[in-house]
Amino acid sequence: MIKKTLIASALLTALCGPQAFASDETQELRKIIEQQQKVLKDLERRLAETEKRQQQTAERVEQTAERVEQTAEVVDATPQKTATTIGGYGELHYNNIDNKLGEDKKEFDFHRFVLFFGHEFTEDTRFFSELEVEHSISGDGQNGEVELEQAYIEHDFNEALTAKAGLFLMPVGIINETHEPPAFYGVERNPVEKDILPATWWEAGLAMNIQAAPGLAFDAAVTSGLNVPTTGKNAYKPRSGRQKVSEAKADDLAYTGRVKYTAVPGLELAATVQYQSDLTQGEATVDTASALMWSAHAIYHIENFSIRALYAEWDIDGFEAEALGRDKQNGWYIEPSYRFNEQFGIFARYNEWDNNAGDNQDTKETQTNVGINYWLHENVVFKADYEKRGGKSDSDGFNLGVGYQF
Repeated sequence: MIKKTLIASALLTALCGPQAFASDETQELRKIIEQQQKVLKDLERRLAETEKRQQQTAERVEQTAERVEQTAEVVDATPQKTATTIGGYGELHYNNIDNKLGEDKKEFDFHRFVLFFGHEFTEDTRFFSELEVEHSISGDGQNGEVELEQAYIEHDFNEALTAKAGLFLMPVGIINETHEPPAFYGVERNPVEKDILPATWWEAGLAMNIQAAPGLAFDAAVTSGLNVPTTGKNAYKPRSGRQKVSEAKADDLAYTGRVKYTAVPGLELAATVQYQSDLTQGEATVDTASALMWSAHAIYHIENFSIRALYAEWDIDGFEAEALGRDKQNGWYIEPSYRFNEQFGIFARYNEWDNNAGDNQDTKETQTNVGINYWLHENVVFKADYEKRGGKSDSDGFNLGVGYQF
């Protein structure tokens, strides 16, 4: 259209000679042509600007595409989040204990080195395991052991019901399921949960957890059981009966149930019961030793002050167990503590237990600990405590330790 207008203007100019320009009509026509020429020039200018903007837009689109491509390459090169997790904990102890019977204990010991491995198959199905080296080194003639403490599959059927199958920690006591060093006071674990319950205690089987209401949960488990020795100084002691799921005899299974209440902020109440029809796993040379274990504990936090208390007891049938006075075994402890801030806390703990409570002799043992925890980080702790033991192991001294978890 622009070209046609230019041609028309040229023809009009040619037809109108010098004489024509003298007339009024010619002058008017000339003005019209000049106006059209201005319009044409304005159109040409706008067209040039439009073409320039289109070119700039095309360049920006191209640059954006290049940045998108570069971002995609970075994303492809970035490691993606994995469903497999690794963690662990460990603790080094120094014990300096004087025993009046001459059985002094002055030693360093890397007591535990533990690695966690977990994998989440889906949001509802996961695997968890725990591999431990005790006392730094294992093998023939060595002090330590390599142990598989947990290895189980867990599945959430719904918000209220979770079940697991495999090798897992028993739902009993305070420290059996939560025993990472930053989580408790004192260098060594308390003797009541060690000798009576006995922590750390794991079995193989099936278990379920039911969240019956907010703050109210029930646990039930059918597992392998204890297999206690029937002779020697450790006869019928629960701790000596842990089979650790190593070709564990399963003539008699164990049935465990727990109820836990946490609806009140800062308060935890729990009770566990376990029954096993024969702690000797069918040993033919002795009387059947059916056993009932029960324990209860309370934990209460109010501001910086905390208190823990636990009681545990075994009732064991059988002639041999009664003759040794081990048909009754029980113990309890109480532990108040105060945490000044995120780094410093102090505690005191009194323990009392008896693995021969069924006899008429005074076989009760006691232990008192007082000490301090210093958390260098919430997951790194240094510990020191004084220890005084009464009873057959009359001793005193101090313990130092460092522990971590991640």
